Amino acid sequence: MTQTRRFKQVDVFSSVPLKGNPLAVIFDADSLSDEQMSAMARWTNLSETTFVLQPTDPTADYRVRIFTPDTEFPFAGHPTLGTAHALLEAGLQPKRPGFLIQQCGVGLVPVNMLDDGGLAFCAPPASMNPLAVQHLPLLDKALNYAKRQEDIAPMAVSMGLGWLVVRMQSAQACLDVKADALALEELIHQAGVHGLAIYGCHEQGGPADYEVRALLVEQGVLTEDPVTGSANACLARVLKMQGFPDGEKTEKGYQVRQGTLRQREGRVAVEYIDGEPWIGGHTCTLIDGTLTL
Repeated sequence: MTQTRRFKQVDVFSSVPLKGNPLAVIFDADSLSDEQMSAMARWTNLSETTFVLQPTDPTADYRVRIFTPDTEFPFAGHPTLGTAHALLEAGLQPKRPGFLIQQCGVGLVPVNMLDDGGLAFCAPPASMNPLAVQHLPLLDKALNYAKRQEDIAPMAVSMGLGWLVVRMQSAQACLDVKADALALEELIHQAGVHGLAIYGCHEQGGPADYEVRALLVEQGVLTEDPVTGSANACLARVLKMQGFPDGEKTEKGYQVRQGTLRQREGRVAVEYIDGEPWIGGHTCTLIDGTLTL
């Protein structure tokens, strides 16, 4: 028997349509099987598709499952903001004014409703470990020997989704990276992460404080994520752990530009509240309708 469900496709980390990272959101998904969710995620062919379910934790406003075309993630950043946006737009009333509680594979994730209309999630706790010294030559090969900042150790960071966070000598050095796909695939495997998150500092007065790129290999093909909430959450944890090497301008918060080489204009705002990083941005709806399954 066919059923219709509410469906939205939203653009995350941008207030301008087509300039962020797209996400499909499927409502009322409690009766869908794992196989149906996987098939739907393959069909949308977006980096992630989320399925909204009734929460099992009484403190949560909703529960979400996050699927890629290949697998399920316990947590991801742009799906967190995009799902919250879609639910609020559809009329969800938070249990507590001003913020939502999302239940997902890593537990409960708070999402703040910002005064400027944006949303921000609190970065989940993370494990952080320096990249093993024996893997550094492979990293340099994966970067095609671009100019990374060698006095700051690359960090493997995991918060349900893992990224190898590597600082380049500048924002331009970050943009100049032309990764070696084979070396990158082997590096990701050896480091036990989902992908490589590289970043570099913009000069004062630039378009943001940092330029970020998220590189990964999918089915043997090098890809670049347009704008990545989890990678930025991992970076925020690393900068705090390092004692904010760029000083006062980042200690309370900072701005990120991502997606430049993908012809996107992703903007990520990071703020530290009581020492915890909150990853924020704007989201807009491009498709709003029903899905028949």
